[in-house]
Amino acid sequence: MYNDERNLYHYTYRKDGSETAPPPADNYQPIQGPVQEMKPVRKNRIGLKITALALSCALLGGGVGGGVVWAATSRGGSAGQSGPVLRNDAASSGETPVSSTVKLCRVDGKTLLTDAEVYAANVDSVVAINTTGTATASNGFWQTQQPTTGAGSGFVLTPDGFIATNYHVIDGAETVKVAFCNGDTYDAEVIGGEEDYDIAVIKVEAENLKPVTMGDSTLLNVGDRVLAIGNPLGELTFSQTGGMVSSVNRAINVEGVPFNMIQTDASINPGNSGGPMFNQYGQVVGIVSAKYTNTASGASAEGLGFAIPINDVAAMIQDIMTNGYVTNKPYLGVTAMTMSQDLANQFRYDITEGVFISAVDKDGAADRAGLQMGDVITKVDEHEIKSMADLTIVKKQYSAGDTVTLTIYRQGETMEAELTWDSVPEEQQQPQEAPQQPQGGNDQYGNGYMDPYDLFDYFFGNRGW
Repeated sequence: MYNDERNLYHYTYRKDGSETAPPPADNYQPIQGPVQEMKPVRKNRIGLKITALALSCALLGGGVGGGVVWAATSRGGSAGQSGPVLRNDAASSGETPVSSTVKLCRVDGKTLLTDAEVYAANVDSVVAINTTGTATASNGFWQTQQPTTGAGSGFVLTPDGFIATNYHVIDGAETVKVAFCNGDTYDAEVIGGEEDYDIAVIKVEAENLKPVTMGDSTLLNVGDRVLAIGNPLGELTFSQTGGMVSSVNRAINVEGVPFNMIQTDASINPGNSGGPMFNQYGQVVGIVSAKYTNTASGASAEGLGFAIPINDVAAMIQDIMTNGYVTNKPYLGVTAMTMSQDLANQFRYDITEGVFISAVDKDGAADRAGLQMGDVITKVDEHEIKSMADLTIVKKQYSAGDTVTLTIYRQGETMEAELTWDSVPEEQQQPQEAPQQPQGGNDQYGNGYMDPYDLFDYFFGNRGW
């Protein structure tokens, strides 16, 4: 269960979508350890001569071999041939480039690639995302607008500029900019997203971009090698990390929303969110979703990274690209809550688990299936439903138009009902624009702070704002 009290890990990310990294210190100096002095060891002269001759031969052979390798890998640049890898903006600034010349391989789903080949084949399909926005800060009486910044990652879907990322990377953003490893930067437009699946699509005005190759996340096994390329900490751009698949179909709970995830011990940090996870064939099998993790004791957890399986969201990403939102997201048409002992006592039910229906939308999917207020859903097909979290994760396995069998509890009896999922109404799918004036708090007049009129009304007028 997602809310199992034995689960010591809790996962979260900043709701405003920001993953702000601290600015680098201007006076940063690398820490150097003490240099160990190597003292010569006395040997007889004959031994020294033999050793020197052998070492000279080895160095000569290594130099010739290195020259041959360089000559072989410095020709051409098309897929299937070798050539220089695209570099990040450090190359144009005179800094050390992020990668050396390596063999470029075609991603065909059949050829196993080395880690370096996966990077070379995909680094120019990955982008660093930087966002700006505004957040409202309040001390109970005054509200102020504070600028916010965020960082994330993404990957190219089409040559004309569609890019996939996480929803929480762009959520609330007023400006979105993307950067490629060759130093090119673009302003991006948010096409749409789906918060329940933490996916979003943005677009830049560009041509001839290199899209990634999609893989099959259902083929992953525990122990398989996976790699992530992204923008950790918002400043270590186009970094690659690697590890193994620690678990498949891992159910975790992120701020009350259950997710089905790929678990990995590859290093995942803030700023990696939205970037691609690759298999050993160089194909995208997941969307990295960086989470801050803590145990119940407050200790920091290491080696726990998560990615959204690409098979779970590929169709929805295509839907967002076409329509701006997910048109086939299933919709039940009820107001519901997790069944509890208090509800059982109140309604004199003899069950304490399931999803309690407190209201049914007229002419919705549940209404057409005959569901009523007070019913308790205990199963969807063969999936046990013990809480709202269970219903949410099971619903993600269906699309609008699919038909399921619900097992419900009603007035002491168990019965079944056939239900065909509706699609979520468009007005509930479209991302809401940020309000022009801050809302809520004690600022009745919407000017961002508590002025004397607000104070007077708060103490002597209507306090029910």
